Amino acid sequence: MSLRNRSSSSSIRRTVSLPIPFAENALPPVEEAVRSSDPWGEEKRVWLFCLVFRVINGLMVQTYFNPDEHWQGLEVAHRITFGYGHLTWEWKEGIRSYLHPLIFSLLYKILAILHLDTPIFMAKAPRILQSVFASFGDLYLYKLSKLIFNKNVANWTLFCQMVNWFMFFCITRTLSNSLETVLTTIGLFYWFYAISSSEKSEIASRKLALALAFLSCAIRPTSAITWLYVGLMDLFQIRSKFKFIFLEVIPVGCLILALISLLDRWMYNTWVIVPLNFLKFNFLSSGGDYYGTHVFHWYFTQGFPSMVWTFLPFCIFGVIKSKEKRLSGLIAWMLGLYSILGHKEFRFVLPVLPIALIFAGYFLASMEKKNNSSYTKNKNKLKIVVAFLLVTNIPMALYMTSFHQRGTEDVMYYLSKEAHEGKVRDVLFLMPCHSTPYYSSLHYNLTMRFLDCSPSESRSVPDESDQFMMNPFDFAKLMFTDLTLPSHIVLFDSEERHLKELLSEHSFVEVKRFFHSHFKVDRDVRSSVVVYSHRD
Repeated sequence: MSLRNRSSSSSIRRTVSLPIPFAENALPPVEEAVRSSDPWGEEKRVWLFCLVFRVINGLMVQTYFNPDEHWQGLEVAHRITFGYGHLTWEWKEGIRSYLHPLIFSLLYKILAILHLDTPIFMAKAPRILQSVFASFGDLYLYKLSKLIFNKNVANWTLFCQMVNWFMFFCITRTLSNSLETVLTTIGLFYWFYAISSSEKSEIASRKLALALAFLSCAIRPTSAITWLYVGLMDLFQIRSKFKFIFLEVIPVGCLILALISLLDRWMYNTWVIVPLNFLKFNFLSSGGDYYGTHVFHWYFTQGFPSMVWTFLPFCIFGVIKSKEKRLSGLIAWMLGLYSILGHKEFRFVLPVLPIALIFAGYFLASMEKKNNSSYTKNKNKLKIVVAFLLVTNIPMALYMTSFHQRGTEDVMYYLSKEAHEGKVRDVLFLMPCHSTPYYSSLHYNLTMRFLDCSPSESRSVPDESDQFMMNPFDFAKLMFTDLTLPSHIVLFDSEERHLKELLSEHSFVEVKRFFHSHFKVDRDVRSSVVVYSHRD
C-alpha cells in the first residue's frame, strides 16, 4: 500500500511512498495502526502506565550525572523565583534561552505559594515534573511505532523503552536534553501522521510537528540537526515545495522564534538571539572544546553503544529486517554530524535513543509471529532474549540511579537541612567546578563559593578548578590566606588526603561523610564526599 496513493488529492504531496514493508515483513495498513475500536481508551491506559512508571523512575534517581541538570535549569529557575541563585557564564553570554528554566520556575512558584518549598520537595518535585513530560514521550513513542509498524511492535518498543538502562537513568532528569527528546518524539509522530492523513489533517499535523520542532530548537538549538534531516527528506518528496516552505515552515518558525525572542528579551533585559549566539560559540569558535574532546568515532564505538547497551544487536537486526530507512537514516545522520564536533557527551544524542529502541522492538515482535512453522522454537528464544535484556539492564539502571555518584546529591540535602536549622554560615566547595547542585538544592540564602571554570580567552591559562586539581595543597593554602574561613568545607576524599593537615591547622574537623562511587569516572576514584566544619 502506498501512502501517496491514499491521499493524492493533497496540494502538498510526496511523489514517492515511505519505505514501509508489508506482508511477511509485516506492516499492517496505516488505518489499522492508527485506528482501533477504542483508541483513546487504549492510549489512556498506556499513558497512565507510563506516568506511574516514570514517576517511580524519577523518585528513584538519587545520583549526579551532569552539571547542566542543576546549573542550567534548576539553578536559573531558583534565581528567577526566589531571587538568589548562581548564573553561569553561559547566561552572561546569552547562549541559553530562558524557556526551559521558566518551566521549573513556575513549579517553584507553586511550591512556594503552597508552602511546600522544603528540602525534600525542592529535591524531588522537579524530577517528578520531568517524569510527567517523559511519560508523554513514552506514549508518543508507542504511537509512532504503532503508526509506522503495528500494535505488536509498539508494545515491544514500549518494553524496550522502559527496560533500557540509560533511558531509565536519564529521561527523568531535568536536563534540557530530556525535554528535547520528548518534544522530538512527539514531533516525529505528528510528522509521520501527516503523511498518512487527509489533506486537511495533514497540514494541521505537520504544522503541529513544526511547532514542536521549533520549540525543541529553542530549548536545544542543536535539535535543528534532527529536524534538518526530517525536513530535507520530505522536501524532496513534496510537489508543492513553495507552499510547504512559505506557508508552513516560515510562518510557524517565525512565530515561535518571535515568541521565544520576546521571552528572552524580557528575561535578559536586552535583545538576544540565543540560537545565533549558540551557533557562534559551539560551532564557529569551537567553544565547547574547552570542556574536553573525544575522537571523531566516539559516538559510534563508545558513546551510543553504551546507551543502547545490550539492545544494540537487536536494534541492528531490526534496522536490517524492517527496511525502514528514514528512521535508521536519522540515527546515522545524528551520530555522524555530532561526531564532527570535538566536544561529545552521551546526552547530546539522547533524542535518537528511543528511535533505536523502535528497531529493537520491531525485531522482538518479529520473533513471535504465529504464522511461522517454528513458532514454538522462536517463542523460547524470545523468552531467553527478554530474560537477557532484563538481567543486563535492570541491575545497571538501579545501580546508576541509586548508587553511582550519589554523594554530591546527598551532601546538598544534608547542608540544606543544616542551614535551615541555623547550623551553616557559609560553604566552600574545594572540588572541581559544578560537582554538586547549588542554591536550587540548598534553598537557603547564605554565602557559598565554588572553584570557577569559565572559559578564558587564553586556553593555556588553567582555571581555578584546574589549578586546584593540579596542586590541592598550595591552592587551598593560598585561598585560606586570602579569604575569611567558611563555616563548612566540602571536598572529595581523593583531595582530602592532600589537605588533612592543612584543614586541621585551621581548626576544621570532619562532621559528615557520604558514599559517592565505587570506581573512577575521569580522575582518581572519588569514593566519598566529606564535609568539614570550622570549630569557632
